[in-house]
Amino acid sequence: MNPLIEQFGVSAETIKRIVKDTLVRADDGELYMEYRENESLVFDNGRLNTGDFHQEYGFGLRVIAGEVNGYAYAGELSLEALKRASNSASAVTKGYNGIYIAAPQSAKDQQRFYKETNPLIQPSFQQKVELLQKIDAYLRGKEEKVQQVTISLTGSLQQVEILRADENLISDVRPLVRLGVSVIAGYGGRLESGFYGCGGRKTFETFITEKNWQFVADEALRQALVNLEAEAAPAGNFDIVLANGWPGVMLHEAVGHGLEGDFNRKKTSAFADLLGKQVAAKGVTIVDDGTRPERRGSLNVDDEGTPSSCNVLIEDGKLVGYMQDRLNARLMGMKPTGNGRRESYASVPMPRMTNTMMLGGDKSPQEIIASVKNGIYCVSFGGGQVDITSGKFVFECTEAYRIENGNIATPIKGAVLIGNGPDAMHRITMIGNDPILDNGIGTCSKAGQNVPVGVGQPHLRMNEMIIGGTET
Repeated sequence: MNPLIEQFGVSAETIKRIVKDTLVRADDGELYMEYRENESLVFDNGRLNTGDFHQEYGFGLRVIAGEVNGYAYAGELSLEALKRASNSASAVTKGYNGIYIAAPQSAKDQQRFYKETNPLIQPSFQQKVELLQKIDAYLRGKEEKVQQVTISLTGSLQQVEILRADENLISDVRPLVRLGVSVIAGYGGRLESGFYGCGGRKTFETFITEKNWQFVADEALRQALVNLEAEAAPAGNFDIVLANGWPGVMLHEAVGHGLEGDFNRKKTSAFADLLGKQVAAKGVTIVDDGTRPERRGSLNVDDEGTPSSCNVLIEDGKLVGYMQDRLNARLMGMKPTGNGRRESYASVPMPRMTNTMMLGGDKSPQEIIASVKNGIYCVSFGGGQVDITSGKFVFECTEAYRIENGNIATPIKGAVLIGNGPDAMHRITMIGNDPILDNGIGTCSKAGQNVPVGVGQPHLRMNEMIIGGTET
């Protein structure tokens, strides 16, 4: 791919000089250049409902003075736009003389965690449409209760270059693909839905195999059929078991956001000032790992040019680290952790998660379930709400079951898990030996910015958790 710095129509030396002059009195900052291709197909009710492809170029120029961001961006790569951005962003350094901090360690020889290839080239658009038709026909032919099938197939290629005042130029090319299948099944006047998806930093050719798409379709159908048989969920305090993989979204929301550097620097997190303290049960170890090969949240470098890494946040129940971008790390006297992320060139970077998961323990899933006499088994979650300051959360269970005398029993619907992140971490009494990341569908929202992430965990037992139900 052609270097983005060459798209400004002048020499790279000219661009480097402008950036250096813009940041001369700053504490930090960078020129972030981006090119993106996006493709999205939605197949609904037996026909192609949406087919979209678009490209965009742009840059963002950031100047940091103390804790203030001066930021200007444009949806083009031109010398004129860069000069205007320089005048705007550098306003924060008037009357200020900062000391420009060192560049991130060189990323040139860093391990790469995904192939820098364009996932949109193959298969062709027509072949993708034919695949969606095949999935739709497969589901409708498999089960007569299927009333509606919606399939989404999305892919993108993101090319970024990050230039600092010291002329350190860092680049990355990021593929991303995602397949989602939603099924509505009906019987006897009752309709229920199921959803499943998968994705990652791969090409479509390696991602959309028949084995993969059939598994996704089967799981969406299975969940819809389970919900057709589900009874109203009970309400009250229950010992619960969380399945491995996607239920880690609760960990992401209720704990992960509270461990991002900006919330802790501003002391708006429930975990502020608790470094070195016991914030979870013994045995609980949580990491944020952007180095997992081809995972949805993985990065070769973050959006400030810092190489990605595996960061231990909670170790054996003790809080040992936060996720940091460069600004918050500097203000807190810590090191950047490779968690400076932004949605696009139009966005300022901030501390964000990559792939956040709890590591495994020594219990088998069967052993954990068998230990519960009367409880709830939560297999999958949908939407949820979290208050970062207090840690309070509410999550809807999209697939759940009663546990009776150590056995998985009747499926239930309408169950809502209610709790407080720091408190919930102390209620973990058994940790499974089967940690996995989710199948690659997560998107995290913060301050209006959305970025792809991964979540994961092993099976967990949590005692005396509140379940809101619909049982009368």
